[in-house]
Amino acid sequence: MAVESDTERGLDAVTALGYVRVAVYALTALLGLSLLVVGTVALIAEVKGTWHWAIHLESTISYMAVFVSRLLFVLVPLFVVLVVGRRVTDGD
Repeated sequence: MAVESDTERGLDAVTALGYVRVAVYALTALLGLSLLVVGTVALIAEVKGTWHWAIHLESTISYMAVFVSRLLFVLVPLFVVLVVGRRVTDGD
C-alpha cells in the first residue's frame, strides 16, 4: 500500500503559504475599505452638521467596530502564520 506524500497531492508549504497570503491580502483590503466607509460617513456628517447624519455616523461606527474586531480576530493569526511560514520556508 503506497502512502501519498503532501507533494504528490499538490499541497506543499509554499502553496499553502500562497493561499494564506491571498487571504491576508483580501482581509486587509476589506479592513481598508471599511475604514474608508467610516471616513466617508464622518466627512458627510461633518459637512452636513445635522443630527440625522450624526446618527448615521454613530450607527456606522458601532457596526464597523464589530466588523473590524471580528476581521482582526482572523487577520492577526493569519498574518503571524504568514510571517513565520515565510521565515521557515526561506531557510530551506
